Amino acid sequence: MRIAVACDHGGFVQKDAVIEHLKSLGHEVTDLGTNSEESVDYPDYADRAARMVSRGEADRAILICGTGIGMAITADKVPGVRATPVQTVKFAELARQHNNANVIALSGRFVSLEDNLVLVDTFLNTEFEGGRHAKRVEKIMREDDPAFPGVDA
Repeated sequence: MRIAVACDHGGFVQKDAVIEHLKSLGHEVTDLGTNSEESVDYPDYADRAARMVSRGEADRAILICGTGIGMAITADKVPGVRATPVQTVKFAELARQHNNANVIALSGRFVSLEDNLVLVDTFLNTEFEGGRHAKRVEKIMREDDPAFPGVDA
């Protein structure tokens, strides 16, 4: 699988270990930075990874920042991306099974590296269930269309 990995300063301490783990599993990894603990603007890094997924240059992306929240919000605004922060195995599992998430954002400050590696494995090894969830994912993705007028209240 082709996986884009990006982090900000809050996720930097875990990034290299996540990349090495992915490579040890045979994945092709693109490291999009950052490359130090110097403060950077997380939206720039989340955007790079999300756009690789959007363009089909990566199958999935893994983002790491302090909480995972800001990077997930940024990535989810890129057309074709379904991004979410995950802090538990069940959330990583459900993000794939029910939402066909293609980007996850991890917390580098509040979740241990060991736990994040389990989240990564869950994200990569869990399949989308399709079925009733496919229709809902289609409805999520219509939000990418600027011409979509929204749902009547």
